[in-house]
Amino acid sequence: MIEWKEQRFSDISTKEFYEIFKFRSEVFVVEQEILYNDFDYKDYKAIHLSGFINDKLMAYARIFDKGDYYENNPGFGRVAVEEKKRGNSYGKELVKKCIEVCEKNFETKEIKISAQEYLEKFYLDLGFEFRGERYMEDGIPHCAMYYNK
Repeated sequence: MIEWKEQRFSDISTKEFYEIFKFRSEVFVVEQEILYNDFDYKDYKAIHLSGFINDKLMAYARIFDKGDYYENNPGFGRVAVEEKKRGNSYGKELVKKCIEVCEKNFETKEIKISAQEYLEKFYLDLGFEFRGERYMEDGIPHCAMYYNK
């Protein structure tokens, strides 16, 4: 069972901050071999959603209100599950929790994400729809996807 923790940047301890960035680095930089600067100043505005099993961080995403990442929509990104825990529906649980956090905290009902193209079916199965554009982001094909309640 996953224990979820929602935090604003100012509520994150130094130790938690270190664990989040270590986790994101392991998934996006080491595993996916994406060379980018993860320190983009957007963390200050985000709600940080962390999932723990036995007090170990194993799922994470950051969630934004309209205008803090996407101009016209709330959204979320940096969606990650520890490699050893994948295939156990934790990714689906994480995305559903992100939707719940958006709906609970923000007025706009349509959520926008920038999904890695290889995950398009994963998001379609969760109720998202592809709309608009396909593009390269950090050397990886992405697509714009939207969720409407």
